[in-house]
Amino acid sequence: MQWLEVPDADWAAGLVHPQGSAELTSWSNQIWDKTLLYIKGNRKKIGVFLCYLYPQQINETAIAEIKQLGIPCINFYCDNVRQFTKVPGEFKVFDWVWVPEYEALMMYKQAGINYINLPMPMWVEKQYREGITHEHPNLVTFIGSKDVLRQNLLGEAIGKGLDITVRGAGWLPQPSTQTAAQSTLSKKINNQFSFIEQHGLRGYAIKNLQQFSRPTSYDVDAAHIQAKPGPDEYIHITQGSAITLGINRVPTFKRLDTNPLTYSRLRDIEAPMLGACYLTEHCEGLDLLYEPEKEIYTYKTADELVHQAKRLLADKPTRDALRAAGQKRALSEHSIPASLQKLKAAIFK
Repeated sequence: MQWLEVPDADWAAGLVHPQGSAELTSWSNQIWDKTLLYIKGNRKKIGVFLCYLYPQQINETAIAEIKQLGIPCINFYCDNVRQFTKVPGEFKVFDWVWVPEYEALMMYKQAGINYINLPMPMWVEKQYREGITHEHPNLVTFIGSKDVLRQNLLGEAIGKGLDITVRGAGWLPQPSTQTAAQSTLSKKINNQFSFIEQHGLRGYAIKNLQQFSRPTSYDVDAAHIQAKPGPDEYIHITQGSAITLGINRVPTFKRLDTNPLTYSRLRDIEAPMLGACYLTEHCEGLDLLYEPEKEIYTYKTADELVHQAKRLLADKPTRDALRAAGQKRALSEHSIPASLQKLKAAIFK
């Protein structure tokens, strides 16, 4: 397989302009005219049109024209369960949608849209696919940005005796800035209507109920926090930690924080692919990607997180076996080339 991309196409600009704005319309017309011109000029080289587009970036007329050229159109989209209560109508123009979340499949089935469930696309450079140079025997690490659910889970696990090193954006104290926020009644009302338009009345109700049903709050002590790592350091920490943690719960206005939404994230592909000894939060469909206890370890609660981590810390042969088996599975079945072959087989069967 080979890939081509439209030269000098700034797709990200389509996420900057407000929906319904003249700027978004102008951007859409320009980029899709450029895209159609490029595809027609390279028609003999193109077998499929594969994209990663949000609803506001999609021009249904242009996609239909690409399909009329005999080119199947596929859109990848993640965060379906976090962002949507139903599949956006714009996605119906595609021949297929590449859906990584197991929990979102029923949404697509009910919408009558062709979908294929494939892992999150993750690429690891060749030099990082073979073993590790050094394991830090007692290092348990979580790398990721701060949110209230992660803070509570990690804080509770630390409080129960597990020494976790936490790194990522937002964990270290930020310099305070004094701003004078002015908000009029009309602005507040407009903000509320905008929120309801995006998240629905159920989301608005959950937002207001959160303040009365917060789970017990835990803090991550400063002694457990280190600076956000750079790209190379991130890889070495993920590979070299005795245990690399994954957290699959996400803050959302679909559920209360006492019953968080969970779904498999990119880290569930990336960490095993890098050869990490990986302990991640259980969610639906994860057992279709890996065999628990042989390729990865999982947990559901803070107590289980502590228990599973201590099991692994006390058993280096199991850690070594987990690294090897998890990496082998991820590289052989969950890599981008493997997913593209499955996509190709589904389209051209």
